[in-house]
Amino acid sequence: MSDQNRLPFSAYSETGWQDEKLPPIIRPHRSHPIRTLASFLLVLVAAALLGIISAYLIVEREQPLDAVRLGPWAAYPNAGTPEADPYSVAIYTRGAVIPLAIGEGLALTAREDSAGRELDPTCIYRIAGQTPTARLWTLTAVDGRGRLTETLPGRTHLVSNALLRDSDGTFEIVAARDPKSGNWLPLSANASASDGLRFVLRLYDAPVTTGAALDGVSMPLIERLACP
Repeated sequence: MSDQNRLPFSAYSETGWQDEKLPPIIRPHRSHPIRTLASFLLVLVAAALLGIISAYLIVEREQPLDAVRLGPWAAYPNAGTPEADPYSVAIYTRGAVIPLAIGEGLALTAREDSAGRELDPTCIYRIAGQTPTARLWTLTAVDGRGRLTETLPGRTHLVSNALLRDSDGTFEIVAARDPKSGNWLPLSANASASDGLRFVLRLYDAPVTTGAALDGVSMPLIERLACP
């Protein structure tokens, strides 16, 4: 074979064929070390920012993740126990909230009525039915961030042992700004719709302190009666 017809050695090597045979987009190439380091740092910073932002949004929502839903009510039986998830612990810590221990009772929170509408402190609500068995329970109205508000009579709660009941043990409570006959739960006198509203039902010395025990229990309905 003459020298003119002989192919260069690169044509037969394991690396030379890549320069001619493969399309440019998939040809292997060696990145510059500085560019590789910059890309790694960019991915690292983006991942850290994404983690921080997602954690902040979860903590800011002020709703623990391990909720047990009972109609409009949500219970958090793992709150204050070693089984509580880290986000729930952060939410309670940030809000300076001390959850009830298992031996003390259970707190249930409603942020919506039984029709799924967000609670509004300017509206009037009817809370009726019965609660799980407990030695004592309280029903409290707080704003959307869980804070007590100023009401006309100066109180924001009702206690079960001072409640008017029907002969079958059921009760009916009217939550409103202005005084109502019967069981009246005062709402904030000067609140606006944007302030939000929650009903917090705390059961003390109750057997339903775990998620399994809450299955199938009867909870009060929350009905919106009127809004301005």
